[in-house]
Amino acid sequence: MDQAIDAFSVMRLPREILFGEGQLAAAGAVTARLGSKALVCTDARLAGTADFSALLRNLRSVGLAVEVFDAVEPDLPSANVYRCTDAARSFGPEVVIGIGGGSCIDLAKCAALILSHGGKLEDYYGEFKIPSRMLPVVAIPTTAGTGSEVTPVAVVSDSERTLKVGISSPYMIPAAAICDPVLTWTCPPKLTAIAGADALTHAIEAFTAFRRVPDGALAQQHVFVGKNGFSDVFALRAITLIGRSLEKACANGGDRQARADMMQGALAAGCAFGTAGTSLAHAVQYPIGALTHTAHGIGVAAILPYAMSYNRVPAMAEMAEVAVALGADPARHSTEELSHMAIREVARLFAAIGIPADLNALGLPEDKIAWTAESAIGIGRLIKNNPRPIDLDGMKHFLDAAYRGDLNAAAQ
Repeated sequence: MDQAIDAFSVMRLPREILFGEGQLAAAGAVTARLGSKALVCTDARLAGTADFSALLRNLRSVGLAVEVFDAVEPDLPSANVYRCTDAARSFGPEVVIGIGGGSCIDLAKCAALILSHGGKLEDYYGEFKIPSRMLPVVAIPTTAGTGSEVTPVAVVSDSERTLKVGISSPYMIPAAAICDPVLTWTCPPKLTAIAGADALTHAIEAFTAFRRVPDGALAQQHVFVGKNGFSDVFALRAITLIGRSLEKACANGGDRQARADMMQGALAAGCAFGTAGTSLAHAVQYPIGALTHTAHGIGVAAILPYAMSYNRVPAMAEMAEVAVALGADPARHSTEELSHMAIREVARLFAAIGIPADLNALGLPEDKIAWTAESAIGIGRLIKNNPRPIDLDGMKHFLDAAYRGDLNAAAQ
């Protein structure tokens, strides 16, 4: 049985992934293979840049009709999606392009969904609710973080709910991802740090996720199937690239190798968690993010060292591999020593780029710990993916430790 578990692998990805400097120039040719009328979704800041103008010229040079929606909002309110689809419906797009950060790409995914199948976003919350194929999406990230360009999920802020809500389906995976590191060169240090910390969290949570016993129904009943052979390859690649280049990219945005490492690392992390899923740090961030109005990447990164401490014993072998990917010498340390080193190195790295060291510093009110625990424990799709079970009392204890900055207590 162990051999069969080790052999189990699942990978769902775009049909085409292009990575490297100058690949933005391929956008027209890639898009034209998918349709003749392109809806381009971005935010107001990016719409005024030379890179965006170059994209539009490229699209039109191959004969594409183009409509632009340049009002994507942060944290993607559901109303923002409807504003886009209402404006674009008469244009009748055949393909949707999302260029920008995660919200821009997620809006493109959601717009393609609503334009294809109608209804409201809440009709599709959860897993496998999308009935069939939707308009193809071309994803062009300009930050090295969310990995949305390759994942089967889009996250929206529902105006009637406190928490963000996910729509998860293989049909949500973009048809193509164009990842050009040049687009990240002007990303400011703070955003570089937040996005990169988010990507490293994706990779580590995917690599240490619960490994399920496979059967023929597992991948058909779960969008996120847990740790598996294919996701491990991408996760370790991401950890290696981000570990060696995150501080460099934050300190010197003109470091081309560091920028390339970070974009490829974020891409690889998306490939990993898009199949394996994430777990405890993400479950806790959703309610904390709603309370503190802090960026998603800051939240998951602030929580990650404590989640690693909580999960260290059942995921000890994986934590040791994380340490090695981050530069530790396996010949000089035991597996247990390496597992502790992984946690310390992640905490050090995040402190170096300005991530808050605990939930108090993040801004969580102490009197909201119990509410946060109740909210987080209810996010079953993430809690079930954690390598160590956790109940409500355990969650309260965990959050109290993370609030006080006590890594040792978080492990108990």
